[in-house]
Amino acid sequence: MNDRPEAPATELDSRYAALAAGFPGVVFADSLGDTVCRVPREVLVEFTSAAVEAGFAMFVDLCAVDYLQRDPRFEVVVNLLSLDPVRRLRMLIGVPGDDPTVPSISGVLPGANFYEREAFDLFGIIFSGHPDLTRILLPDEWVGHPLRKDSAIGAVPVQFKEANTAS
Repeated sequence: MNDRPEAPATELDSRYAALAAGFPGVVFADSLGDTVCRVPREVLVEFTSAAVEAGFAMFVDLCAVDYLQRDPRFEVVVNLLSLDPVRRLRMLIGVPGDDPTVPSISGVLPGANFYEREAFDLFGIIFSGHPDLTRILLPDEWVGHPLRKDSAIGAVPVQFKEANTAS
Protein backbone atom coordinates (compact mmCIF):
# COMPACT_ATOMS: atom_id res chain seq x y z
CA MET A 1 0.00 0.00 0.00
CA ASN A 2 1.07 3.53 -0.63
CA ASP A 3 1.52 5.53 2.61
CA ARG A 4 1.78 8.89 0.89
CA PRO A 5 -1.44 10.83 0.47
CA GLU A 6 -2.63 11.54 -3.02
CA ALA A 7 -2.52 15.17 -4.04
CA PRO A 8 -5.72 17.09 -4.67
CA ALA A 9 -6.68 17.24 -8.34
CA THR A 10 -6.15 21.02 -8.49
CA GLU A 11 -2.47 20.65 -7.50
CA LEU A 12 -1.90 17.96 -10.12
CA ASP A 13 -3.81 19.86 -12.76
CA SER A 14 -1.68 22.96 -12.19
CA ARG A 15 1.53 20.94 -12.43
CA TYR A 16 0.57 19.46 -15.80
CA ALA A 17 -0.98 22.72 -16.95
CA ALA A 18 2.31 24.52 -16.32
CA LEU A 19 4.16 21.96 -18.41
CA ALA A 20 1.53 22.13 -21.16
CA ALA A 21 1.64 25.94 -21.21
CA GLY A 22 5.41 25.96 -21.67
CA PHE A 23 5.29 23.39 -24.47
CA PRO A 24 2.27 23.86 -26.74
CA GLY A 25 3.38 21.00 -29.04
CA VAL A 26 3.13 18.46 -26.21
CA VAL A 27 -0.23 16.66 -26.04
CA PHE A 28 -1.38 15.38 -22.63
CA ALA A 29 -3.84 12.54 -22.08
CA ASP A 30 -4.95 10.17 -19.34
CA SER A 31 -4.23 6.45 -19.60
CA LEU A 32 -5.58 4.24 -16.83
CA GLY A 33 -5.09 6.96 -14.24
CA ASP A 34 -1.57 7.94 -15.34
CA THR A 35 -0.71 11.06 -17.25
CA VAL A 36 0.75 10.39 -20.68
CA CYS A 37 2.18 13.02 -22.97
CA ARG A 38 3.32 12.89 -26.57
CA VAL A 39 6.51 14.92 -26.84
CA PRO A 40 8.00 15.99 -30.18
CA ARG A 41 11.61 14.83 -30.33
CA GLU A 42 12.77 18.37 -31.09
CA VAL A 43 11.84 19.55 -27.57
CA LEU A 44 12.54 16.33 -25.65
CA VAL A 45 15.53 17.59 -23.65
CA GLU A 46 13.87 20.90 -22.76
CA PHE A 47 10.60 19.20 -21.81
CA THR A 48 12.43 16.61 -19.69
CA SER A 49 14.27 19.40 -17.85
CA ALA A 50 10.98 21.19 -17.22
CA ALA A 51 9.35 17.96 -16.00
CA VAL A 52 12.22 17.41 -13.55
CA GLU A 53 11.85 20.99 -12.28
CA ALA A 54 8.08 20.39 -11.92
CA GLY A 55 8.79 17.53 -9.52
CA PHE A 56 9.12 14.48 -11.79
CA ALA A 57 12.73 14.08 -10.77
CA MET A 58 13.00 10.30 -10.52
CA PHE A 59 13.87 8.46 -13.71
CA VAL A 60 12.15 5.06 -13.77
CA ASP A 61 12.93 3.66 -17.21
CA LEU A 62 13.23 4.17 -20.93
CA CYS A 63 12.31 1.65 -23.60
CA ALA A 64 11.48 1.55 -27.29
CA VAL A 65 8.70 0.04 -29.38
CA ASP A 66 8.72 -0.86 -33.08
CA TYR A 67 5.30 -0.50 -34.68
CA LEU A 68 6.67 -1.27 -38.21
CA GLN A 69 3.47 -0.44 -40.14
CA ARG A 70 2.74 2.81 -38.28
CA ASP A 71 4.07 6.31 -38.77
CA PRO A 72 6.16 7.15 -36.88
CA ARG A 73 7.58 3.64 -36.87
CA PHE A 74 9.32 3.75 -33.48
CA GLU A 75 8.31 5.14 -30.14
CA VAL A 76 10.62 5.86 -27.23
CA VAL A 77 8.83 5.64 -23.87
CA VAL A 78 10.23 7.45 -20.82
CA ASN A 79 8.69 6.99 -17.38
CA LEU A 80 9.28 9.59 -14.68
CA LEU A 81 8.08 9.61 -11.09
CA SER A 82 7.20 12.33 -8.62
CA LEU A 83 7.47 11.34 -4.96
CA ASP A 84 5.58 14.26 -3.50
CA PRO A 85 2.82 13.74 -4.47
CA VAL A 86 3.32 10.22 -5.80
CA ARG A 87 2.52 10.45 -9.51
CA ARG A 88 3.88 9.09 -12.77
CA LEU A 89 4.49 10.85 -16.04
CA ARG A 90 4.86 8.75 -19.17
CA MET A 91 6.45 10.52 -22.12
CA LEU A 92 5.97 9.08 -25.62
CA ILE A 93 8.37 10.25 -28.32
CA GLY A 94 7.63 9.30 -31.92
CA VAL A 95 10.69 8.40 -33.99
CA PRO A 96 10.46 8.01 -37.78
CA GLY A 97 11.92 4.86 -39.30
CA ASP A 98 13.87 6.74 -41.97
CA ASP A 99 15.60 8.94 -39.36
CA PRO A 100 15.69 7.00 -36.07
CA THR A 101 17.34 9.78 -34.08
CA VAL A 102 16.32 11.24 -30.71
CA PRO A 103 18.26 13.63 -28.49
CA SER A 104 19.78 11.99 -25.43
CA ILE A 105 18.28 12.86 -22.05
CA SER A 106 21.22 11.35 -20.14
CA GLY A 107 22.55 14.89 -19.53
CA VAL A 108 19.34 15.70 -17.62
CA LEU A 109 18.72 12.25 -16.15
CA PRO A 110 22.01 10.31 -15.86
CA GLY A 111 20.11 7.09 -15.16
CA ALA A 112 18.92 7.07 -18.77
CA ASN A 113 22.45 6.35 -20.02
CA PHE A 114 22.32 2.55 -20.15
CA TYR A 115 18.65 2.46 -21.17
CA GLU A 116 19.46 4.59 -24.22
CA ARG A 117 22.35 2.27 -25.07
CA GLU A 118 20.01 -0.71 -24.85
CA ALA A 119 17.46 0.93 -27.20
CA PHE A 120 20.31 1.74 -29.59
CA ASP A 121 21.64 -1.81 -29.45
CA LEU A 122 18.33 -3.62 -29.90
CA PHE A 123 16.33 -1.17 -32.06
CA GLY A 124 18.96 0.99 -33.77
CA ILE A 125 17.60 4.25 -32.37
CA ILE A 126 20.40 6.81 -32.25
CA PHE A 127 20.48 9.09 -29.19
CA SER A 128 22.34 12.19 -30.36
CA GLY A 129 24.55 13.76 -27.73
CA HIS A 130 24.92 10.51 -25.78
CA PRO A 131 28.34 10.29 -24.07
CA ASP A 132 29.05 6.65 -25.12
CA LEU A 133 26.50 5.26 -27.57
CA THR A 134 27.94 1.76 -28.05
CA ARG A 135 26.44 -1.70 -27.91
CA ILE A 136 25.64 -2.91 -24.42
CA LEU A 137 24.05 -6.37 -24.82
CA LEU A 138 25.26 -7.72 -28.17
CA PRO A 139 28.82 -8.25 -29.38
CA ASP A 140 30.38 -5.33 -31.25
CA GLU A 141 30.54 -7.36 -34.47
CA TRP A 142 26.79 -8.14 -34.41
CA VAL A 143 25.03 -6.95 -37.56
CA GLY A 144 21.56 -5.44 -37.21
CA HIS A 145 19.15 -4.76 -34.39
CA PRO A 146 17.26 -7.88 -33.27
CA LEU A 147 14.13 -6.26 -31.79
CA ARG A 148 13.21 -4.52 -35.02
CA LYS A 149 10.18 -6.26 -36.43
CA ASP A 150 11.75 -6.47 -39.88
CA SER A 151 14.90 -8.12 -38.53
CA ALA A 152 15.51 -11.56 -39.99
CA ILE A 153 14.80 -14.40 -37.65
CA GLY A 154 18.03 -16.26 -37.21
CA ALA A 155 19.29 -19.19 -35.28
CA VAL A 156 22.35 -19.61 -33.16
CA PRO A 157 23.51 -23.21 -32.97
CA VAL A 158 23.43 -24.60 -29.47
CA GLN A 159 25.57 -27.54 -28.52
CA PHE A 160 24.17 -30.08 -26.10
CA LYS A 161 25.91 -32.93 -24.37
CA GLU A 162 24.84 -36.40 -25.28
CA ALA A 163 22.19 -37.64 -22.90
CA ASN A 164 23.39 -40.39 -20.62
CA THR A 165 20.90 -43.18 -21.24
CA ALA A 166 22.65 -45.75 -19.07
CA SER A 167 20.91 -46.36 -15.78
